[in-house]
Amino acid sequence: MKSRGERFREWLAGQTTLSLVVLLVGSAALVLVFVGTLVVITIRGWRPDESILMAIGSGEQTAVLFGSIALGAAAAVVGYSIYRRMPTKPSRKAAISGAALGVQAVVAAGLLLLVRSGENFAFLVRQNLRFEVLDGFFGQFVTAIKNTVLLAFFGELGGIVIGLILAMMALSAHAVVRAPARAYINFFRGTPLLWQLSFFYLTLLGLGLGQTVSVYQVARAGIQSIERGQMEAARSLGMTYFQAMRYAILPQAIRRVIPPLTNEFIILIKDTSLVSVLGLTANQRELLSWARDLYQEAFNATPWLAAAAGYLVVTLPMIRVVNWLERKLRSGLVGVGA
Repeated sequence: MKSRGERFREWLAGQTTLSLVVLLVGSAALVLVFVGTLVVITIRGWRPDESILMAIGSGEQTAVLFGSIALGAAAAVVGYSIYRRMPTKPSRKAAISGAALGVQAVVAAGLLLLVRSGENFAFLVRQNLRFEVLDGFFGQFVTAIKNTVLLAFFGELGGIVIGLILAMMALSAHAVVRAPARAYINFFRGTPLLWQLSFFYLTLLGLGLGQTVSVYQVARAGIQSIERGQMEAARSLGMTYFQAMRYAILPQAIRRVIPPLTNEFIILIKDTSLVSVLGLTANQRELLSWARDLYQEAFNATPWLAAAAGYLVVTLPMIRVVNWLERKLRSGLVGVGA
């Protein structure tokens, strides 16, 4: 398997000067829209909101946006006109990519010009980018992130344990063993998640977030993905059913379900927002509850943006972990011992 450095050198060797220029110009155009805007706002100041308004409406910002449109349009026109004449596949892909990035830059800069010229733009900024309303609430924000992760972690942990038990019961050859698992699964599959949360938390002292059904499906799929011959071979060696599951089936199944379970954790992080329907103290609030309460106090939507940033701080690294695990598991570099 080639390293990234080797793949990059091969890609670079397949480029022409013109294809590289188009790719770089298109990339620069798109970067200029966002980075240039952030730089202008930073120079003017992120607070109060009037500083952001002045920055976005300034001559410097206008120059940034029109510069992005000019660079993007040039990359788009040149890229789409030359890509068929490029001698190699990498150079053709670079020309097309540069053109596409140029089009994206033109659209992004054009939309920002259009939005800032609207009558309600000042209201939009004051309503969503009034960062001073967050002063003094950073500690609560960190606590809300921690509570969100803890809710998701314990929900996932409980789901894995219950899901594994249900998966083994549902795969049993005995109907009386399968029946309780089927009843449990059908109940949770047929009732809304919000109802499950409210009922079990308020009526039965909170038995979790109701995510065990999806984890059960992942666990069962992982067990069933192991060839039946594996079980038969283990039983032929004198193992009992549970020994075969423990030493032969489950170690392989766990390896196969690690990426789906990590995906489930990301989904569960977002689903923790459902606890906002419950009565929570300040120290119990997760991100959505924190944002809702602060919004009701300040009558400003900036806390909603802060909550979105908090979710992304947690979920984006997890998404990278999922992608890394999938690559490693496909390459056979990660194993699970018995």
